[in-house]
Amino acid sequence: MTSQNESNPEALKGEDWAGEMGAKWLANLERFEGMIAPIGEALLKQADFKPSERVLDIGCGGGGTTIAIAEAVAPSGEVLGIDISPDLTTASTQRARDAGVSNIRFICADAATIQLSDAPFDRLFSRFGSMFFAEPHKAFANLHSLLRPGARIDLAVWGPPRDNLWMMEMMGVVRRYVEIPPAIPRAPGPFAFEDIDYLNEILASGGFSRVSIIPYQGLQPIGGVNVEPQDAVSFVLSSMAVGRALDEQGADVRAAAEADLVKLFKSHYVAEQGVMMQGKAWLVSATA
Repeated sequence: MTSQNESNPEALKGEDWAGEMGAKWLANLERFEGMIAPIGEALLKQADFKPSERVLDIGCGGGGTTIAIAEAVAPSGEVLGIDISPDLTTASTQRARDAGVSNIRFICADAATIQLSDAPFDRLFSRFGSMFFAEPHKAFANLHSLLRPGARIDLAVWGPPRDNLWMMEMMGVVRRYVEIPPAIPRAPGPFAFEDIDYLNEILASGGFSRVSIIPYQGLQPIGGVNVEPQDAVSFVLSSMAVGRALDEQGADVRAAAEADLVKLFKSHYVAEQGVMMQGKAWLVSATA
């Protein structure tokens, strides 16, 4: 168990993924996806989808992973992407149409409570979309009900904050200017499942077994591949909760914090790669 302060370094105002944060994700879609692409690729490789499988993609965001899964299970398989943001599901539907992918559809809904008439599904996948449930025990029990017996799930969730220096170092700068209250351990948020014991307990209570948790460690390109430090800072402040917190302190405070963040990101900048900072995730698989 980590300390309360380490549990979630972004203990700011609750995120409205159905509204503001969904819109911000869409506005910065290419950079968000570029930043987490290495982890998504590792999770897709682990999942190893096969033709004919019917798959749920939970918290599908802009639909990038959903499209990749649809291509893997084609021609007879299908994938359903679920996200709570209407902005993202609308954009994902158009994105799949533009890509000519037809064995795919998207629903705007809360995966914690959704019921599907065409359940059960063969597989469930989620790249950083499962850590925000207000009642995770009930949510995972509901997800279990959507799957056939023996179905496999594959999830990516963030590891401990202390191992995610892209967040910890950034928050260290922000804390010079904004007082951030201590987080509640295991509360919904990016690091809700940093504690493996808690993650195992949630999965077991939902009816899942044969749990495997593999650590993924690597460098995160902040704001995407080959993004300059100033642009990476602009991405962070326009798309993450820290930007809102700094805005509330006034223009002078934001400008000072922005200058310090540029210095931080310059220290991690690698030519032709971008702002590369250490990250850690858990790659999880289990059986329904």
